[in-house]
Amino acid sequence: MAMAINAEIPVARPFATRILISADDARGKTVHGRDGDKLGTVDKLILDERTGQVAYVILSTGGFLGLGQSYHPIPWSAFRYDETQGGYAAAIDKRLLEGAPSFRPDSAPVFDEAYGRRVTDYFRLPPAATG
Repeated sequence: MAMAINAEIPVARPFATRILISADDARGKTVHGRDGDKLGTVDKLILDERTGQVAYVILSTGGFLGLGQSYHPIPWSAFRYDETQGGYAAAIDKRLLEGAPSFRPDSAPVFDEAYGRRVTDYFRLPPAATG
């Protein structure tokens, strides 16, 4: 009787409980606040060049066809993926966004350490890990 070659070798599934997504695929994902309200969508991810880790999510809010749109950098530590919503949940609410650091599409800030500190201080979240 012939036996299957790999019959007794367990199959390793290193990604069975972990979902990987490209930065391109994250763009446009809906972000809900801690109260369940839609805050906006992911516009882009800002990486720390030294560590390669995501440092900030740029949240796109408001606007229609690109008019009246604003962008809010929010520390990555505020986010978690919410499978039930098919998007991200952030540990903030709309009220907190009202005075948050933001910019218009034509006036992006320089994402240096001082700006990062300003953002994390506003949200009272731990800074992104840097190398």
